[in-house]
Amino acid sequence: MEKKLVPCLVSFVFILCSVSHVRSDASDNRYKVGDDVPLYVNKVGPFHNPSETYRYFDLPFCSPGPKKDKKEALGELLNGDRLVTAPYKLDFLNDKDSEIACKKRLTKEQVAQFREVVSKDYYFQMYYDDLPIWGFLGKVDKEGKNDPSEYKYYLFKHLHFTIFYNKDRVIEIAAQSDPNNVVDLTEDKEVDVEFMYSVKWKETEIQFEKRMEKYSQSSSLPHHLEIHWFSIINSCVTVLLLTGFLATILMRVLKNDFVKYAHDEESAEDLEETGWKYIHGDVFRYPSYKSLLAAAVGSGTQLFTLTIFIFVLAIVGVFYPYNRGALFTALVVIYALTAGIAGYTAASFFCQLEGTNWVRNLLLTGALFCGPLFLTFCFLNTVAIAYSATAALPFGTIVVIFLIWALVTTPLLVLGGIAGKNSKAEFQAPVRTTKYPREIPQLPWYRKTLPQMAMAGFLPFSAIYIELYYIFASVWGHRIYTIYSILFIVFIILLIVTAFITVALTYFQLAAEDHEWWWRSFLCGGSTGLFIYGYCLYYYYARSDMSGFMQTSFFFGYMACVCYGFFLMLGSIGFRASLFFVRHIYRSIKCE
Repeated sequence: MEKKLVPCLVSFVFILCSVSHVRSDASDNRYKVGDDVPLYVNKVGPFHNPSETYRYFDLPFCSPGPKKDKKEALGELLNGDRLVTAPYKLDFLNDKDSEIACKKRLTKEQVAQFREVVSKDYYFQMYYDDLPIWGFLGKVDKEGKNDPSEYKYYLFKHLHFTIFYNKDRVIEIAAQSDPNNVVDLTEDKEVDVEFMYSVKWKETEIQFEKRMEKYSQSSSLPHHLEIHWFSIINSCVTVLLLTGFLATILMRVLKNDFVKYAHDEESAEDLEETGWKYIHGDVFRYPSYKSLLAAAVGSGTQLFTLTIFIFVLAIVGVFYPYNRGALFTALVVIYALTAGIAGYTAASFFCQLEGTNWVRNLLLTGALFCGPLFLTFCFLNTVAIAYSATAALPFGTIVVIFLIWALVTTPLLVLGGIAGKNSKAEFQAPVRTTKYPREIPQLPWYRKTLPQMAMAGFLPFSAIYIELYYIFASVWGHRIYTIYSILFIVFIILLIVTAFITVALTYFQLAAEDHEWWWRSFLCGGSTGLFIYGYCLYYYYARSDMSGFMQTSFFFGYMACVCYGFFLMLGSIGFRASLFFVRHIYRSIKCE
């Protein structure tokens, strides 16, 4: 099953790459003088609340003609994009000076509405030939005023568009509001507004293929790269110290153990065994809740595969800046197509542990990650609907996602489960398990599960926390993150540190004659996800200006799902590393 899945997934990756590049070239239009170049307004929202966005015309802007919605792809809808024709007409190579887009008489209520959004630093986003444009809707004059009731509120009514072209292609666009051409919104009274715009075309030598590079240069500036490389060096030092410590301590201790046990077998077989060899008859005793463990390992393996494929797509250039919705599309499609890996892994492992009800195990595997994610989505989508935000998914999009889950994810999960059940693989235990379990000795508090999880999660988190800020500032802010190769290196370091620290803690647990290592290794490996969620609290309150019920709900709700995914993925990594280690050390000794 796995041999068949891998080439299929590889083929899919390259198909998705080609499709994405085809889509990115959809705006590769050549224009003639006077041609209508598409300009769409997308959304507006508070600058500090990236999830709280609304349709452009939810605000009382005027429009010179009928508004027409642009057809959106799945990823664009998931991203909250709602493109509609703009009130401005920017024909190719046609300069305009103070052209009137439309006129409108604002009522008192509309003036109050504009004043409120200006006070909250609302911004707008547009797309011109698939190039993004941003700007603020207005400004607040606070100069020399200590009392907020004395502030003056102004709405920008004149936009200056500067467009760069190379022969017959659009290369770059910038929009600047005229700070002297404004409407006073301070008082609740009717106001007549003329929304105007100017257009200036300039020639540039920049090639069309390089027109998106300016958006990714900000994350590649020298001082930013220095910080990223410092992050990697910090992580590498952590890995080297940890690896050296473990290699020195474990190899020396294990070598002494092997010599001691070999000597005991030769000269004093009647002596009582101590340490990890003492529990050789219990170390491979199947854990409690083995169906849940198998489901967790299966889900974690699927999420690990998903992450690897996302990195592949990112490194080959699919997720260039403002390729609207490409990441969300890839996440949905790849998660659906990797369901077979989860089913195969969970069912195969469950049957190795002599589980019988593999169908229930398969249902548990399918619901373990999707269940909490679905409940979170239902709550947050309801909040978005109550706020009339663009984050609320249309009914048709929800139907499409449900059909993907029902017609792709579920069948592949079942097929993978059947293949795993029929694999007939046996659990490879190098020593026999005794009939009755030994009693676990009383252990000090720091050897309990929670202290061990705290110890296990801290080191991997310390290896990635510098990079976390840039990822958060990109996902929950307006920074651009494009250094995927560095992020991939940090991810590999995270996996190595997680595996090593889990193996070390597993050894110390076995040396203390505690044979219940199965769940402990999974929980210790996944505990980094809890540290990342703790970082969410720090970022929200100390490093961001997010506020409001909707933004707070979206941030903590979806980050809980992401951290839970990390918990499952890193937990499965830690468990597999510990399983490999335990098999290795018990295979190296002779046990009666």
